[in-house]
Amino acid sequence: MSEVPGPLVGPHELQEMLGVGRSRMRQLIRYPTFPAPFQRLHGTTVWLRSDVEAWISRYRQPRPDSDDDQS
Repeated sequence: MSEVPGPLVGPHELQEMLGVGRSRMRQLIRYPTFPAPFQRLHGTTVWLRSDVEAWISRYRQPRPDSDDDQS
């Protein structure tokens, strides 16, 4: 078995990192630009945290804070 090259995240962590619910997360992981899973297990799928963080910084726009004034 090969060594894991860094921390892994599952669906729950993905939702937290992306700031979305389960349905939206499922849409996002189908995007062609979304990183491929590190491994598909019997009960779940896991991704490398670094791959997901890189995708977020490249493709996700920062969301305004809820207390920002809206013009």
